[in-house]
Amino acid sequence: MNLTATTTRVLQSVAAFVKPAPAPTRVLVVDDEESVRRFVTRVLRNAGYVVQTAAGGPEALEAIDNGGTFDLVVTDVRMPGMSGPRFVGQLRRQDAQAKVLYLTGYNDQLFDERGNTLWVDEVFLDKPCTVNGLLESVSLLLTGHLEPMATAPTPSMRDVR
Repeated sequence: MNLTATTTRVLQSVAAFVKPAPAPTRVLVVDDEESVRRFVTRVLRNAGYVVQTAAGGPEALEAIDNGGTFDLVVTDVRMPGMSGPRFVGQLRRQDAQAKVLYLTGYNDQLFDERGNTLWVDEVFLDKPCTVNGLLESVSLLLTGHLEPMATAPTPSMRDVR
């Protein structure tokens, strides 16, 4: 097909206004409880996020070492072998700007390990949480504001066990 110079210029002008679709937001969910991983994964996938899971800190670090890149990490605090705060400490050596949502029933342990402070891009959400609570926390961390959500029933983690 032979394009005229005018057609080529028109196509280039149109292409300048067409923005590529943004890459999907990738989330790493780290929790030793399978039911929690399933709940968080289902909620986030239904909201359009690409989710990868790990059953603990070492498995999560392996995923990152193998080239996994994530816009957000959702992690439990109390896990066997390596706590969430210790995992995040190691993660920060590779990605100081990582955004982290601690999903925990043990926020006292979180603050004991973190010296009563969190980084700028870290928040915690108490377990059990609701779908809306999880999505609002994720939205606030990723965008700085709440994204509109579809109206749906709001089950909690208790409802999926």
